[in-house]
Order: sequence, then C-alpha cells, then structure tokens
Amino acid sequence: MEYSHRYPAYPTQEVAAELERHIDIHRQAYNYTLYEYETVDAADIGSAYKHHYRLPNWKDEFPVFSEVNSKALQRTVTRFYDNLSNLIDQKQNGRKVGKLKWKSPREFQSMTYSQSGFELKNTSGRHATLWLSKIGNIKIRYHRDIPNEADIKEVTVKKETTGEWFVSFGLETDEDDLLENPEVDSLDANNSVGIDLGILNYIHTSDGKTVDWLDLEGEYDRLRREQRKLSRKENGSNNSEKQRREVAKVKRHIKRKVLDYQHKITTWLVREYDAVFVEDLDVKDMLEQSHNARNKQDAAWRQFITFLNYKADLYGCHVVQVEPRGTTKECASCGVETAKLIWVREHSCPSCGFECDRDANAAMNVLQRGFAELGLGWPEDTPVETALPTDTHSVSAKRVVETGSLGVVRKTKSSVMTRDEVSRTT
Repeated sequence: MEYSHRYPAYPTQEVAAELERHIDIHRQAYNYTLYEYETVDAADIGSAYKHHYRLPNWKDEFPVFSEVNSKALQRTVTRFYDNLSNLIDQKQNGRKVGKLKWKSPREFQSMTYSQSGFELKNTSGRHATLWLSKIGNIKIRYHRDIPNEADIKEVTVKKETTGEWFVSFGLETDEDDLLENPEVDSLDANNSVGIDLGILNYIHTSDGKTVDWLDLEGEYDRLRREQRKLSRKENGSNNSEKQRREVAKVKRHIKRKVLDYQHKITTWLVREYDAVFVEDLDVKDMLEQSHNARNKQDAAWRQFITFLNYKADLYGCHVVQVEPRGTTKECASCGVETAKLIWVREHSCPSCGFECDRDANAAMNVLQRGFAELGLGWPEDTPVETALPTDTHSVSAKRVVETGSLGVVRKTKSSVMTRDEVSRTT
C-alpha cells in the first residue's frame, strides 16, 4: 500500500535559495521534455523509460542539468509522462481538454527525489533533519512518526504560494504489515454503517449520528477583505506581491481546516466500524449546478471518500462505494420511490407509512446497498430501529412492511456529534 506523510520544512536562507534554483532547473527539464516530445521522432522517446536514456546527452549539451540529482531529474521526466497519461485518460472519458503547456516559474514549485539522494535523520524528537543530495540539510517539524514497517520511496519538496516550505514522504507498506480486514462473510450489521453526505449536516449515519458542517464563514469574510485590498494594489508592485501572499495564506488556512476536519472524521469512522458504505458521488456535476456550489466545494466529498479508502487499509476496515441515485427518494423500508423537493427534510412513505429524517432514510439505503454490493444481503435477524423526527408521532412496527430489507423500528432521536466530539474520538 502506498500513502504519504507531509511535514512543514524550515530551510535556512542559503538552503532555500538553493532549493529554488534546483526547482527552476527541474522546471527547465520539464519544459525541455515537452519540447523533445513534440519535435523528436516518437520511436526514440514515447515513454519516460526511453526518455531517461537521453539525459546523459542533455548534460553534455546543457551542463546546468548536471547540477541536480540524477534520480530527481529522471523523476521530473516521469512527471511529464504522468501528466500526459492523465490528459489522455481525460480525453478518452469524453472531457474537452487541451494539451500540455510549458510551465512558468509560478506553476512549477516542487521537485521529487526518488529511490536515492535523500536521508531522514535525527527523528527522536519533535524535529528532524532531511538531507538532500547536492542541496544539504533541511529542518522539518516531525509531528508524527513514520511507521517502522513503512519504506520511504520518494521525497517531494514544495514551496507553497504563501512562501512556506513542505516535505512529503511517499511511503510504502507491505500488505502483510497492515491490519487485517474482517472477513466479508462475518461482517456484523450492527458494526457497519451507511453514510449520507448531507445538506444540513456534513454526514448522517445509518445508526443515527450526525456531524455538523465546518463553519468557515469567518474565514471567507477575511478572504473577501484581503481580496478587496489586493484589487486596490498596483499590479506588479511590491505591495501587490505582499498582499497576494496574504490572500494565499487565508486560502491556505481554509484548505487546512477542511483537511484537518476530514482527517478526523474519516479516522473516527474507520476505527469505529468494521464496514463503511458511502455514496459514489459525481462531484463535478454537482459543482456545475448554480446553487450552493461553494458549500459543496468546501465539503470536498471526493477528497473525503479518498481519505476513507486509503485509511480503510491502514485500520482494517471495509469501505464500499455504492450507487447514489435514488437513495433519497427510495423508502428504506419498502423500496417505493417518493419524489421530494430539496427543502423537504422528512421522509414519509405513502406506501408503508415509514417516517424518518430524510438523510437518515438515505443513509439506511446506502447501508443496504453496501451489503448488496458485497453480496451479503441484509441479515434478517438483525434488530434495527427507525429514526423519527422528535416532533412526529411514533410509527408502530406493525405498519412497517417487511420486504427483505428493514423490518423493525430505528431510534427516535438522532445523536448529533459536534466538531469537538469528533476531534476527541480521533
């Protein structure tokens, strides 16, 4: 399994200047790779592996390429072909995309050492030292240990638009060293959960828990103020550059808050449950809708699902994505679909009389679809309760039609988890 750990870095002024010089050389190498790809006979290149054989000639013709680590230079060439492969995949999926372009200094702000040329030292405390070939030592804040069973495969150094430096370690762990997932046949329905990515709440679980949205209104107020200040600065001036960094810092702060929030929620989920089922949402189409696009972007649901997937392997949990279409309309008890307007927050089935919160109903459907995706079906002998709004009357279990899915009644009141409670569980 491959994953990464990221750490703040604090290079000295001399080392920072050398890092910037090396990154710019790698940018030139990237652009020269693009030039040769477009002009050299495809039989002589055509892949990163073939293109690597051209690097000795580069160094003879352009001595500047000899000043950077050879493995890092190969990784930059590979970076171009990775971008090219992603572009081809998007075209094959019907996306309208252009072609790769030359990178300007502002667009190319990182470099990667692969396989060799780096060493992590002095990791006994909260700070550590990263040694990079042809650059020197860089202090990093070592706020979490790299697992003993993980091998460092590559190191990426990046300068953010705020001027801050970060180091990312690409890690690889053997499957034998990971926590073992419970057998699919032995999954306990009472320790499995369906997740509805909601509107009023960030998530709503099938067992009646909800997690609040992250409040970013204060951060966006500050962002608007800083952007107004930037609009009044003269383009290209020192004051404009200084204010641009202030805007970048606010944006970076918002991004960090979202990342931290998602890490805490996803870690809680994979530790708490043996199986987590979630909707496979088409986030791109949702963002293109005219209403509420910013909130959906802040939710970063695709990123949330990505975190769930890779943490599932680390903590021994099954994560399954299910078809999202109809989870809100379909009754979790009898399966009859009922159309609902977006502001209708309760589910009331005209067929069987099943009533509950709209998001709770969707989460139950996600749970059932998750078990069906695993080929298990819904365990008939598993007791369940129905989540009902506190201001509605109780629904008798006799009115719930058993159709091989849910049979009995869920909780009367959902338990709401605040951001602080999620933080304490992780």
